[in-house]
Amino acid sequence: MKSPLMFKPFVVACAFAAGASLAAPSAFADDVNIGLAAGLTGSSAHYGEDIKRGAQLAIDDANAKKLVIGGKPANFVLAVEDDQGDPRIGAQVAQKLVDEHVAGVVGHFNSGTSIPASRIYHGAGIPMVSPAATNPTLTSQGYADVFRLINSDAQMGQLAGRYAVESLKSKSIAVMDDRTAFGQGIADEFVKGVEKSGGKIAMREFTTDKAVDFRAQLTHIKSINPDVVFWAGLDQQAATIAKQMRALGIKAVLLGGGSFQNDTFLQVAGPQASDGALSWGYGAPLTASPTGKQFEDRMKSKYGQGVVAFAPNAYDATWVLIRAMQKANSTDPKVYGSQIKSVSFPGVTGDVSFQANGDLKAPGATLYKVEQGKWVPVAQTNGEKIEPLKTN
Repeated sequence: MKSPLMFKPFVVACAFAAGASLAAPSAFADDVNIGLAAGLTGSSAHYGEDIKRGAQLAIDDANAKKLVIGGKPANFVLAVEDDQGDPRIGAQVAQKLVDEHVAGVVGHFNSGTSIPASRIYHGAGIPMVSPAATNPTLTSQGYADVFRLINSDAQMGQLAGRYAVESLKSKSIAVMDDRTAFGQGIADEFVKGVEKSGGKIAMREFTTDKAVDFRAQLTHIKSINPDVVFWAGLDQQAATIAKQMRALGIKAVLLGGGSFQNDTFLQVAGPQASDGALSWGYGAPLTASPTGKQFEDRMKSKYGQGVVAFAPNAYDATWVLIRAMQKANSTDPKVYGSQIKSVSFPGVTGDVSFQANGDLKAPGATLYKVEQGKWVPVAQTNGEKIEPLKTN
């Protein structure tokens, strides 16, 4: 989702050394290596680890089925690389996976790493399915082998903007973003959604994805007495913003678009500052289906921790590649890649099928509100109409 650190040659050298140790070795000559790339160190490491765990569950399930593809038993292996959330390291990691002849790639997490990496995979004819990169540029490049298992910023940002005006009846709206590919992108789309609904943005501020003090921007925002503050960034900064808003006496609703509906936000913000916060989340709640509940239970059983955010997306993304291999009866990316666009199945995240550009056909979204220290689903959409959900 977000974009990242400046490049340092020494850091890259270390990253390759670390990446080499992370990649699972091939145990058999006929192993089918599926690459996975995400930030496994740094501030987004909890997201990257979540993605890795979800993909590994899919690998485990596929191997348990003892699939035969092209007349041979298919033993899938996850080749894991840490891109550190850095576009330049992401590009180097992408080339490493290409050189290792992976059959496909699940990744990356950040939009800022996914976009440059996608060009490398496309050049090598290796399909890429991102579980979390939301910037519209990813699927607007004209690549037939790049897909995503998540709402784009255009879809989620404009949805959040419409909700702020039409449902929250906000008259004064402030926007702050972290200047990353994700943050700035979804902030821009939020503004479009507000304006399309007849609303206006009273103030727009920005920071960086490394900042920890937002009081200067928030003091400026306080001067307009906003009804809503839309934060376009990730969870730990959102939590700090929530605390600093309350310390400054800002009573506005903190609203996010697919960025901080998780336990990290609750833990860092604390019960008082987090109360009443709203954040759109991708897809339907896990608790809404037996499949989702089972997946959450399996995550807890195997890893001692439930879903952070994108493990279900990574699980389904991995199965997109495997199902396409089954359809083509081949693990050769140049053979099975053309089948991905016709893959369709009920996944953990909902119905999985793709538009011509690689975006999901009908991505759902759920709005969550913090009530008594917990995220509670309060509205849902699978298209234009936002339907309120009954809460206990």
